[in-house]
Amino acid sequence: MAIVKNDKIHMANLAIAGSHNVNGVSQLHSQILKDDVFASFSNAFPGKFINVTNGIASRRWLMQANPGLTALITEAIGDGFKRDMNEISKLNKFENDEGFLKKMAEVKHRNKEDFCAWLTEQSGVVLNPDSIFDVHVKRLHEYKRQQLGALDIIASYLYLKDHPNAEFYPRSYIFGAKAAPGYFMAKQIISLLCKLSEIIEKDPAVRNKIKVHFMEDYNVTKMERILPASEISEQISLAGTEASGTGNMKLMINGAITLGTLDGANVEIHEAVGDENILIFGMTAEQVEARRAAGYSPKAIYDKNHTVKRAVDALIKDLGKDAFPDVNEMLMKTDYYMTLADFDSYRKIRELSAKMYQDTVRWQQMSLRNIAESAIFCADRSIRDYAQDIWRLSR
Repeated sequence: MAIVKNDKIHMANLAIAGSHNVNGVSQLHSQILKDDVFASFSNAFPGKFINVTNGIASRRWLMQANPGLTALITEAIGDGFKRDMNEISKLNKFENDEGFLKKMAEVKHRNKEDFCAWLTEQSGVVLNPDSIFDVHVKRLHEYKRQQLGALDIIASYLYLKDHPNAEFYPRSYIFGAKAAPGYFMAKQIISLLCKLSEIIEKDPAVRNKIKVHFMEDYNVTKMERILPASEISEQISLAGTEASGTGNMKLMINGAITLGTLDGANVEIHEAVGDENILIFGMTAEQVEARRAAGYSPKAIYDKNHTVKRAVDALIKDLGKDAFPDVNEMLMKTDYYMTLADFDSYRKIRELSAKMYQDTVRWQQMSLRNIAESAIFCADRSIRDYAQDIWRLSR
């Protein structure tokens, strides 16, 4: 807890000592601060640590980014939600209205067609609007595990090469991210995703089933383009590593189904929408810590799991002259963010999502519930929490 120690000023300790409250940005993050990162401070000053889950500019990410969905919602429940986002929960009464659910599906498909047309105009890339739009858009970092998505794509590619007549619902994997300038491994993962896109596009046996696209120069304006078209929201960080995330909230309000770990604000999305309206996989934060303490060995998983072995080996054997030995070594020797440990669970939930997607009514019910329960992540609520619990304003 020392502010000055060994001739160094510990700025986090100084910040805590000088603050009347300390908060995380999601329930899980706040709990980790109290139980682990700043446990000594929390024990000494238990009332100082609270939680205020962060929020998003809902009006921008729904009303500005997705006018088609906004118009449909307004037609159904009026425009009160534009001033008070809590009113969006009125959508829940349409859960079993197949006519309304059909309209939702039509809006989503138009948004997908619009995105495809824009993408083709911008980059020449052609996507199938009838495929599942599986979207992973966020900063590129090993803990956010874009490498897990890439590894599963490799496994699917190899499987389809071995079983060309296998049932596989067409899927477009869309990535958007920026990496820090000096972050070598992040740049390698970007390169891997682009290489996968190139290899698959050149393979007539697979390219109509799998598409991989990495959005160049990803930014918030481009996020406004992809959000309305998104159907699966990839939030796959290792449990206990993501403070909150806001992309998960922006995708949720646009009706995408979260496919993720119990990490960051995914925990609160899960609580809001229920088990049946989210796709959860992988270890919990507690299980991660227990496994790490027991001595995590990615090599042991590699040796026992044939699918993992083939996919990891492909990084240095099957991707042509531009192989990825550094990514292979990272997974085999350290795998600090336990990509291989969660691989099987991740692969199963992706397979399940494809089966669920083909039940159009059920998928739209899931989408509706996510939109209807999104108000808790509006910045209006975050600001109210700050005003009441931290700033302690009287009105």
